[in-house]
Amino acid sequence: MPWDSTPHHRIPLGVARIKKILVANRGEISVRVIRTAREMGIATVAVYSDADRDALHVELADEAYRIGPAPALESYLDADKLIDAARRSQADAIHPGYGFLAENAAFARRVVAEGLTWIGPHADAIDAMGDKLRARRAMREAGVPVVPGGTEAIGDVAAAREAASKYGFPLALKASAGGGGKGLKIARSIDEIDSAFATARREAQAYFGDGTIYAERYLENPKHIELQLLADKHGNVVHAGERDCSLQRRHQKLWEEAPARMPERARTAMRAAGMRAAAAIGYDSVGTIECLVAGDEFYFLEMNTRIQVEHTVTELVTGLDLVREQIRVAAGEPLGYAQDAIAFRGFAVEGRVNAEDPAHEFRPAPGTITAYREPAGPGVRVDSAAYAGWTIPPEYDSLIAKLVVWAPTRDTAIARLRRAIREYVVVGVPTTLPILCSLCDQPSVVDGTYGTATLEAFARTWQPPAGDGVPARRRTAVSLAGRAQARRTAPRLSVLRRNAASGGGNSVLSPMHGIIVELRVARGDRVGEGQVVAVVEAMKMMNEIRAHKDGEVAQIHVAAGAPIEAGSALMTLQ
Repeated sequence: MPWDSTPHHRIPLGVARIKKILVANRGEISVRVIRTAREMGIATVAVYSDADRDALHVELADEAYRIGPAPALESYLDADKLIDAARRSQADAIHPGYGFLAENAAFARRVVAEGLTWIGPHADAIDAMGDKLRARRAMREAGVPVVPGGTEAIGDVAAAREAASKYGFPLALKASAGGGGKGLKIARSIDEIDSAFATARREAQAYFGDGTIYAERYLENPKHIELQLLADKHGNVVHAGERDCSLQRRHQKLWEEAPARMPERARTAMRAAGMRAAAAIGYDSVGTIECLVAGDEFYFLEMNTRIQVEHTVTELVTGLDLVREQIRVAAGEPLGYAQDAIAFRGFAVEGRVNAEDPAHEFRPAPGTITAYREPAGPGVRVDSAAYAGWTIPPEYDSLIAKLVVWAPTRDTAIARLRRAIREYVVVGVPTTLPILCSLCDQPSVVDGTYGTATLEAFARTWQPPAGDGVPARRRTAVSLAGRAQARRTAPRLSVLRRNAASGGGNSVLSPMHGIIVELRVARGDRVGEGQVVAVVEAMKMMNEIRAHKDGEVAQIHVAAGAPIEAGSALMTLQ
């Protein structure tokens, strides 16, 4: 961190009330929480599924407890197992990280009922903001502008069609209990309504256990700006500025930066609205107000009642440790500083390093990392749980690391990010590093005018560097043995490229390892080129698989609920 703010200097190293924290999560966020807790003199407890037995967060924690098999529903989403691990370890607090049960009000209440400290906002605040329909109604009542759309659930396709006629196209169908792009589908015409509604509801049920969907107008290429808030249990609320999170694929963020470039009129209004919203629900933790900004106008999108993946860029420009603040507030401490004590210095950019193939629509690509080296140097931070030999499980999200840089100016920050990317070595799986490097030179990124539609449009015409998609300088840093092992352990993408080039023959292939969620055709059905024939869940994404040509389904090789390997045939056409 390039500097420390005044508020940070006032924070004591230890919190008397909390002695041991169970981190009810996995991966880099668990490592992140463990590190701050250790600095505060607090013991930590990790939990792990069978897929994460050799994970870094398990090694770093003071204690670790197995909570079940790989599927999240049988491990990280099983409240009984988490509470049991807390009892056995004698933890007195639970930090939920992000995702999984982080915004589950019932789990928060359960934690408190068990006599444990919940490191997050009170359950009523999670209820108020976690349900997007309730949040929209609350914001309207508070005078905060919301995206044009409904405040009631969409129960069926007929209701979705009615919403389209009322609000127009493009129409967003969104999970009321959702976030992070899950349970969000866009219909651009009446012909897409049925598929968008079915997929959004399926994702909502799978990821959040709640299939409730609502509709709102989808704004084309606005800025996606979020405001970081901090509030304590004594009525104090401050903000830590804005982040621009507009560079997204599949409505999930890939590049974030702070401070956000936006009109000052919108910035001032958003800050005032965010503070009002937090005060209205008695918010008492770290939280984020997400908005869409078009010109001088902003619209409330949702509130995330947890730490965000991209909290790092805010930390670098303010000097705050937001995880430390969460723990302090949960322990009952006042913030201890006012708004004018938070100073903003320099610029920070985060690029998400994901196990995805950006040359093939960001397909998830689990596998084994055979060589790994993180960049370093002035102003470079890497939040990760990766290492050489780590196998990225297909059951969870694709995040390998967060590469974050700070510099006095934005131009220098982007140049520093470009340099750090070229130093980063990840071999064995495709990653988003090459496209992040290209984004550093993309004109609308350089001048800051990009919006939510920029990245996907750029990716459609983007070509990876020659060879295997890894810049030559990075390839030469890996031993011949490492490269040979990489070829043995991760052959799938080269196979898929050959199949794509040859048209795939008569077989419809799965482009990724995953689970068959749905088969939309049966033997004997006629299908057209581009028609969705199956849905495969891979690394927390629902992926629609489309026919590559016209034909009749001669044979189906898989069943709903079954696993499938990348490059394997789903069905044969004739």
